[in-house]
Amino acid sequence: MSSFADALTVAANTQSLIEQLGGPPEMTPEDAQAAAATLQAALKTQNVRALNTAPVAFAAREFIRVYSARLAADISDVRTSITNKLLELANCGDPRFELKALELLGKHSDIALFTERSEVTVNYKSSSDLEEAIKERVKRLLNADVVDVTPITPEHLDEELGVSGEYADIVVSKEVASRADEFAASLSGANT
Repeated sequence: MSSFADALTVAANTQSLIEQLGGPPEMTPEDAQAAAATLQAALKTQNVRALNTAPVAFAAREFIRVYSARLAADISDVRTSITNKLLELANCGDPRFELKALELLGKHSDIALFTERSEVTVNYKSSSDLEEAIKERVKRLLNADVVDVTPITPEHLDEELGVSGEYADIVVSKEVASRADEFAASLSGANT
């Protein structure tokens, strides 16, 4: 067993199965009291071996039945009381508290007005379909039309950029102009 709680559950479930199959719990009231005392001691010390007798297993089953019902009722009561308190705060008159209470009510799992949800759609395709789609995309990229760009010479740069006024009179040195011409010529030679 991995834990005492697991052993307790196994003992309780075993006793329930024995009773379902027709085996009555063979206990006197004194046996029931002794089994309850043994179970309480086993709970305190986490003694798994104490759960091996039928009367203690019967007591374990009853303990789990009562405890789980009480726990469920406690959780339900807490949820209800929190919801009621938030409803009270939503009508308290202070806008800060009212807005926060309404926000929390909207996030409440039973109401779920403001829960954030994301939806993911997965389309499964076979590997041959994926391979075909990849090949098609590569073919389209390889056969795409290439558009050559006509280089602009420095003399036409101002005109192309629409520069006028004080910037139009800037003189470009001969060295910069010759480098620009060489660059434009190299672009023209690369496109042929």
